[in-house]
Amino acid sequence: MATLELYSKGANVWVPDPDAVWVSAQLLQDYRPGEKHLLLQLSNGNEVRYPVGSPSDLPPLGNPDILEGENDLTALSFLHEPAVLHNLRVRFLDYSSIYTYCGIVLVAINPYDQLPIYGEEVIDAYSGQDMADMEPHIFSVAEEAYRTMIRSGKNQSIIISGESGSGKTVSAKFTMRYFAVVGGAAQQTSVEERVLASNPIMESIGNAKTTRNDNSSRFGKYIEIGFGRKGDIIGANMRTYLLEKSRVVFQVN
Repeated sequence: MATLELYSKGANVWVPDPDAVWVSAQLLQDYRPGEKHLLLQLSNGNEVRYPVGSPSDLPPLGNPDILEGENDLTALSFLHEPAVLHNLRVRFLDYSSIYTYCGIVLVAINPYDQLPIYGEEVIDAYSGQDMADMEPHIFSVAEEAYRTMIRSGKNQSIIISGESGSGKTVSAKFTMRYFAVVGGAAQQTSVEERVLASNPIMESIGNAKTTRNDNSSRFGKYIEIGFGRKGDIIGANMRTYLLEKSRVVFQVN
């Protein structure tokens, strides 16, 4: 909980909204402990009295404007639900960026569109670079795992998780493409292509239509890529698990 002194006249806060989920507002007067309402001016200009039963009911504070669109959520002064949602929205709409760091975690928004940010020139730009020095990207995470593996000689894992239709399968594809290129295999995309070529077979059994995704994976995948001593790809294998059998009940005509 932020200190009560921060709830002074002119401070920005977030208040719940039935349509927009959260809307920004500004305090029109200082808050004093014991007061039952905050006098706020919403972003649309309307003035409202926000009920406060106790200090724990105070609305979340807004971040300074200078931090708007920050590429790492951990750099925000106040890290809470409305701050995260607003920052992701600003980066997506104003900066045309679908990626945002949250420490070592990469948050991705599915744009449902083809973006020109996965070509070999982009791979070359991220190859050999530190994660902190580059803009958030799936290639940055892949490069960090690859360099750590080469440096330490130990296995590395990248966990890709999200709700149905969030782009997990596509993110895994771009990660494998990065490894195939920087791994310097004779046929750079052969491993990626072979792994992806098995998808139609598994999807015919393990995918189903949902309200959010017409071809939703109803099972988990564990993809293991093997590297040689020189960092080149020498093979790969895939394991499936947690098949959601209740959704796979008939063959589509």
